[in-house]
Amino acid sequence: MGDPARGDFWDERIERMGRDELSALQLERLKRQVRRCYEGSAFYRERLDAAGVGPDGIRSLGDIEKIPPVTKEELREEQKAHPPFGRYTVAPPESWGELHPSTGTTGVPVGTIWSRKDVETIADFTARTMWSFGVRPEDIVQNAFSYGLWVAGMSVHYATQKIGCFVIPIGATQTERQIFYMRTMDSTVILSTPSFGLYIGEKLRESGVDPGEQNLRIGAFGGEAGAQNPATRSRIEGALGVDAYDYYGLGEIGPTFASESVAKSGLIWAEDHHLIEVLDPETRRPVAEGEVGILVITHLTREATPMLRYWTNDYACLESAPSSCGRTHRRSPGGILGRHDDLIIYRGAKFYPVQVEDVVRSFPELSNEFRIELRSGEDTGRDRCVVIAEAAGEGTSDGLEAVLREKLRGELQVTPEIEILSPGSFERTTFKAQRFIDARNSEK
Repeated sequence: MGDPARGDFWDERIERMGRDELSALQLERLKRQVRRCYEGSAFYRERLDAAGVGPDGIRSLGDIEKIPPVTKEELREEQKAHPPFGRYTVAPPESWGELHPSTGTTGVPVGTIWSRKDVETIADFTARTMWSFGVRPEDIVQNAFSYGLWVAGMSVHYATQKIGCFVIPIGATQTERQIFYMRTMDSTVILSTPSFGLYIGEKLRESGVDPGEQNLRIGAFGGEAGAQNPATRSRIEGALGVDAYDYYGLGEIGPTFASESVAKSGLIWAEDHHLIEVLDPETRRPVAEGEVGILVITHLTREATPMLRYWTNDYACLESAPSSCGRTHRRSPGGILGRHDDLIIYRGAKFYPVQVEDVVRSFPELSNEFRIELRSGEDTGRDRCVVIAEAAGEGTSDGLEAVLREKLRGELQVTPEIEILSPGSFERTTFKAQRFIDARNSEK
């Protein structure tokens, strides 16, 4: 499977498939998946019957709109009512391979099961994504995604084996150990969350290591937004000496199923395995191409725990024009543009942490770390929005707060308060950084 004769594509026939042929393949797989769910899952059968969609109710891709989207909260309630896995597990237990719950960062983890065939499928399209941003059999891959129940580490590990790479299964462990193996094993590829990648870069600089001295050439970063943010991408690339690529996945759908290619033209979706929609968050109707809405994803090939129209809560847009790298599957320029959960409403303005990130990380005087807090005013009772940043070094300019406040005002259309902490004030993380805290309730 790791044949370098593949050229620029892991599976050229699939990755360059024409739109009509790809749509026909999707419809065939969608019909089969809906029938499987109707016949094998009481959870889905009840939902489909309530919507008036029988096992033969899908005759075109547009018919998917007849099926109501399913949310993470509904999956939690289903698992609570029918423990431990709910009634949406379709494949029989003898086919099960692995259990992978969601991270639980937004509530009780939702358990999903991979069948043994699912493991093979996930490994293959993960290998496809890695090949698309330049990973090849001769690479030494430092896999700094978490292993175990969190899915990304495992899927990348399986994919490196399919490609034929030498993998260092280090996981999201101590930063010093990351640097040790990076230097002693001459790693050429690193995968981690953006926050952890930036932290490793900080420690490299503190150690006096020039990124240009490393053999690293590729970095892929997922698990949180950031890698397609221009300021964050620039910081990661400068700190680690790599070309940085965005990676996307989520526990209920799959860990590593969309990434940028070498063209950096946006996340490219594996549409032969997933039906991708972007819906208006209010009307739940499809938005026009290029417009921003909520990603809704349907499994076309998942065996064990298929999702029919999973409401991701992630904002993105879709483009159908082929990428300049030649891949024809639809893509999302700019990657994930925010989470519906993370929407901050302050004095009539609406914004997301990624917008603050872009501004903060455009200042070389500031470190990579920041946090947004909503607080209650002690005297007035009015809400206060405070952006807390951290100085990159001692002796920052006296006017930095004013300049940062003005730039944020231009981006957010509202003026936050600014606090700049001394270097090293924020705790660093190997996982997902918490960028927004609503402290109003804790203050009452």
